[in-house]
Amino acid sequence: MIERTVSINGNPLAAPAETEVALVDFKPEHFINRELSWLEFNARVLEEAEDPTTPLLERVKFLSIFSSNLDEFFMVRVAGLREQAFGDGAPEDFAPDGLTPIAQLERIAARTQELVARQYRCWNQSIAPALAEQGIQIVKHHELTAEQQAELDDFFRQRAFRILTPMAIDPSHPSPRFQNRGLYVAAMLELDRQHGLGPKRMFAVVQVPQVLPRLVQLSSPQGYRFITLADAVQARLPELFGGFSVLCSTTFRITRDCDFDLLEQESDDMLRLIEERLRARARGDAVRIEVSADADEELLQTVVDSEDLRLPTRPSSYNEIYRIDGPLDLTGLMVLYKLPGLAHLRDAPFTPRMHVGGGQRFDMFAAIRQRDILLHHPFDSFAPVVDFVSRAATDPQVLAIKQTLYRTGPDSPITKSLIQAAENGKHVTALVELQARFDEEFNVTWARQMERAGVHVVFGFMNMKTHCKASLAVRQEGDILRRYVHLSTGNYNPTTATVYTDLGLFTVNEDFAEDVSALFNLLTGYSQGHKWRKLIVAPQDLQRRTIELIEEQAQRAREGKPSRIFGKFNALVDHRVIQALYKASQAGVPIDLVVRGICCLRPGLPGISETVRVRSVVDRFLEHSRIFVFGPADEAKVFLASADWMPRNFYRRMELMFPVETPELREYLLGDVAPCYLRDNVKARVLASDGGYSRLSPAAGESAHRCQVEMMQFFPRRQKPLEPARSTAPGDGDPGDGDSSGGRPKRKRRVSRA
Repeated sequence: MIERTVSINGNPLAAPAETEVALVDFKPEHFINRELSWLEFNARVLEEAEDPTTPLLERVKFLSIFSSNLDEFFMVRVAGLREQAFGDGAPEDFAPDGLTPIAQLERIAARTQELVARQYRCWNQSIAPALAEQGIQIVKHHELTAEQQAELDDFFRQRAFRILTPMAIDPSHPSPRFQNRGLYVAAMLELDRQHGLGPKRMFAVVQVPQVLPRLVQLSSPQGYRFITLADAVQARLPELFGGFSVLCSTTFRITRDCDFDLLEQESDDMLRLIEERLRARARGDAVRIEVSADADEELLQTVVDSEDLRLPTRPSSYNEIYRIDGPLDLTGLMVLYKLPGLAHLRDAPFTPRMHVGGGQRFDMFAAIRQRDILLHHPFDSFAPVVDFVSRAATDPQVLAIKQTLYRTGPDSPITKSLIQAAENGKHVTALVELQARFDEEFNVTWARQMERAGVHVVFGFMNMKTHCKASLAVRQEGDILRRYVHLSTGNYNPTTATVYTDLGLFTVNEDFAEDVSALFNLLTGYSQGHKWRKLIVAPQDLQRRTIELIEEQAQRAREGKPSRIFGKFNALVDHRVIQALYKASQAGVPIDLVVRGICCLRPGLPGISETVRVRSVVDRFLEHSRIFVFGPADEAKVFLASADWMPRNFYRRMELMFPVETPELREYLLGDVAPCYLRDNVKARVLASDGGYSRLSPAAGESAHRCQVEMMQFFPRRQKPLEPARSTAPGDGDPGDGDSSGGRPKRKRRVSRA
């Protein structure tokens, strides 16, 4: 393979070449377009909103998620394609499907228009009427009772009018820069009096304030009644623009390009650079306008012209204007999802298992010394992970903590523990990824707080994100320093850990500890040359090793030996990996892939991918874990990873793939988790070779299997109960080197009596 040098602030790292390599034995039609595949994932999210068997408020949640997903897609992916099609932007990745940027934009627009129309049919014809039957209504202004109208008048006098700013647009009042995803009311006005202040006819806008509730709740004798703030503002335009008549009005919303590349910028302060980028987001080019379906054409054209949105000069189906038959921005519906007292309209409450830990006297370090521990979130509580860091912060035997942080969130107990550890005099290092898209503000805030507390904060690399998830605690135990390691497929974020499926491994295995120490040295000091014992690291080696593992199975199949590939992950885009999978299929390897989102591989192609089966599970929890199995049964090599099979993960991110070698943990993944996903016939969709997905349902006489429900219900057989772990007094640690299986000393265990 051709090698290249990736420069990280002038320090080279070897990584595979990222060049446009000719497709070998395969044609563009053998690949599905990345962006169109993503749209089909969002269509599966929409299906959950459309499904009448889904609890009603869960349907509302999925409708909101669909809108939020689409916002990010336009801000990042569509924005990048527009730059390539109409500007001078270069493609980020080689597109093996062969579609040009403008062809992709045309197909994206056509499919998105279809999906948005479906979304609002679902809202108008199904969900909104069903909510009304349950006493939850969003009403129009003219439907308010006299009492509710008086209540709304009071809301405007006391709150809204003090915040709202009517803005006339003329040569002396230039058009404002409409905020990204901001909601506005636009109007065409006419002066009532012949000798009044202002032009006889003018265009005006009012921003719907983000600091006020998007849905205004009004009193109702039964249930809940709301009016959208935009509708209420629109009804009060004559009061806001006194002396003018409202000829026509509409609501609109603009989505902007929010994908700014730091590689082209120079700065000696990355933190300040990120803060500047956050401010720049409000000024990015417009990439989409959502507007009420009944908007006046002249009014709409005025908004379009102010944003310099232009369609291609040649005839094209590409359309950046989305006419909406209902309330704009359905992300605001999450207010309804959180209403109190409606448990019967949501999924049944679920309490994660406390598989390990619990109580002030429980010693996480003693538990990890007993054996490797695998936690499967959200089915297993995330509390032991938080406890691991918090105990390390206060344990006098812990000398150092090293931690990666990708998405911290607004209230991060792990970050607070790192601050506490530094204040307690421990050596604390935090790798904070400032380029975690749309979480930059939280990360910047926490980074500054940690710096003030004495944490050694590192911000990753300018030209690649640090996406690996690792935590390391160094503890003095007798005459040795023992290293405790946690590796994960997901973020150190207790909030997302309740709604994302992820896996995390605790170990004191010395090989893992050496590798994780070397990883932090690489992240903080560019230290290179370490020979990795267990970890497979991107950008240096992850793609090459992944292809090697696939090719090993292909060779086994050619030799007539049993072979197998199983992968569960979020996206399959990298064309080299896809080609390796195609060749493995041609050799006869059975390949089962559970791919939540984008999949550019076409399964079931005669002579190409006949042994490949691809499914996607969209359910209550967001499927986020990455599990890879190469080989059959006892011979299988089992890995967990922070990375998907995408060019960005292989080339432009620091990523980890790590093996699971403890027998009972392997058995859990091989015997419980993988089969559970493959037998789901309730929430699974199967990918066809044409790129379409079909939802599975139990056949006649077949039992229903819903993998997430089953994993909530069964107690995993992955490991026997831990011995009671008591607090370890200084000097209790055994100085032995540990055995090869787990890095723990061989010793007789003391059996406690109940």
